[in-house]
Amino acid sequence: MKTIRCQIEKITPFNDAVYQVILKPETRFDFKAGQYLCVVMGEKDKRPFSIASAPNAETIELHIGAAVSESYPMQVVERLKTNTHIDIEAPAGEAYFRQDSVRPRILIAGGTGFSYIKSIVEHQIAIGETVKTQLYWGCRTEAAMYYQDIAKKWHEQHDWLEFIPVIEQATDDWQGKQANLLAQIKQDFISLNGYDVYIAGRFDMVGAAREIFREMGIEEAHLYGDAFAFIK
Repeated sequence: MKTIRCQIEKITPFNDAVYQVILKPETRFDFKAGQYLCVVMGEKDKRPFSIASAPNAETIELHIGAAVSESYPMQVVERLKTNTHIDIEAPAGEAYFRQDSVRPRILIAGGTGFSYIKSIVEHQIAIGETVKTQLYWGCRTEAAMYYQDIAKKWHEQHDWLEFIPVIEQATDDWQGKQANLLAQIKQDFISLNGYDVYIAGRFDMVGAAREIFREMGIEEAHLYGDAFAFIK
């Protein structure tokens, strides 16, 4: 990784719990779809966030979930709000998109894990991808599904991509699935053998997913998620 100075272009709340951050690097750097960066808060305080933009974008997009005041991510948001520039270290992560693979893909996002998936999907679109891809995004409520419009647009415009939104607490007019995200995947697939699976979200969710996917025949060399580097 290298240290890169970035201009803070915009900080916009998607909702009361998630912020969209747009950074403009002073020095262009190469990264792969699905990698992450670290916001430098101090010499020994570097906080990781998935890069939500595709590698061909001129700016860097982050989605920061900061629902609780004084929380670990909210401290980053407050720093960004009160400065014009920030240092990042990038790129990092081994769960990047394997674009040479022709295996069908399942992309799984829990909450702001969507930022990781967004980078991968936008890169797939940019390179003219046609491999069958199913995108599962799970949130507690529809209001928490902050970028549902863009995911629906991908679904409508690209016949190789299917978007499956899953929420736990649904209203009467909800059109998607109502379930726990992992329970829904277990219901929809008999086996995960033969798939490339990309996953991002809370560490406890990702850890639970790995155990469930093992029971479903996942080939772990084709299960990608940077959380696995931090959990046993």
